[in-house]
Amino acid sequence: MNLDDLSAIKNLDSQDMLSEIEALPDQLAQAWELGQAQPLPEETKFSCVVISGMGGSAIGADLLAGYIIDQCPLPVIIHRDYGLPAFATGRDTLFIASSHSGNTEETLDAFDQAFKRGCTLMVISTGGKLAQKAEQAGCVAWRFSHHGQPRAAVGYSFGLLLAVFSRLGLIPGQSEFILDAVVAMKNQQGQLGASIPAAQNPAKRYAGQLVGRWVTVFGSGVLSAVARRWKGQINELAKAPANFEILPEADHNTLAGSINPSEQLLVPHTLTMFLNSASDHPRNRLRANLTRQAFMLEGMNTDFYMAQGNSTLAHMWTAIHFGDYLAFYLAIAYSVDPTVMDALVSLKSSLTMQR
Repeated sequence: MNLDDLSAIKNLDSQDMLSEIEALPDQLAQAWELGQAQPLPEETKFSCVVISGMGGSAIGADLLAGYIIDQCPLPVIIHRDYGLPAFATGRDTLFIASSHSGNTEETLDAFDQAFKRGCTLMVISTGGKLAQKAEQAGCVAWRFSHHGQPRAAVGYSFGLLLAVFSRLGLIPGQSEFILDAVVAMKNQQGQLGASIPAAQNPAKRYAGQLVGRWVTVFGSGVLSAVARRWKGQINELAKAPANFEILPEADHNTLAGSINPSEQLLVPHTLTMFLNSASDHPRNRLRANLTRQAFMLEGMNTDFYMAQGNSTLAHMWTAIHFGDYLAFYLAIAYSVDPTVMDALVSLKSSLTMQR
């Protein structure tokens, strides 16, 4: 597929995922502003925060937890399952249910458990059953409007959570960092649009390298969750296999797995991408370079992306935005619709039939 063929891109992109990606900087800014005017729980003294979500809703929580880990004095747990951890009980546990549709069955089940255990409850959704449960429980519910896919609403799932933590006084104010992130994303975006030919468009060039290969994305620090985002977007948009690894942990196990099977079988069908930023811990920056060198010495295909901007938040969000563009162009290269996900729809239908 010719990634410079705008007509072909439009025909494949049936629900205009490209516009969703293009609008991500403004979505992040809008989410932050929306979060400044919403109600907060009456209880303000917490021992921990549990955020329940799945898929596109949970990744916003992952990004938040990675970003605030050195700012927030409370443990923040991301819960991707039914039920709740045993420690999540009582008013001093802030439980936040994040579900784009409001109908995610795992999140609904977790909400019911949190209600029974007397946790302080919050809901972030576009509506659905979760909003109904919140009204019945009399808890704080933040609603936002978004009619696309949950994975395209990551600006909301992150920005609203960031506003919660900032307004509760759990982290410092973030307005200037939000502005810097938005500006950096828009500056980078000038090179990434569909009208920019592949010769001048790094996202298209990277996508071309990924065709026919199993991709592994490495990240550290605030880019750890971004590596997970890249993995998920490659899966969901391009319908292609990918996984993610986190440094420094990967240097204690994954690195040892770079030898077998023989290179004739492995090398042509893999590519390892390293996400880098000025926010990286110096030792992790060194580790990324040395790990990449070790992979290349084994004949493995590697490349790297350097995040843009002047702040940690900008580094995180320029990397997210670039990954979204890359995954979109990879979908086009594979001639698949980046929005439609028949495999997930089929599974949800099977689950519904077997209640």
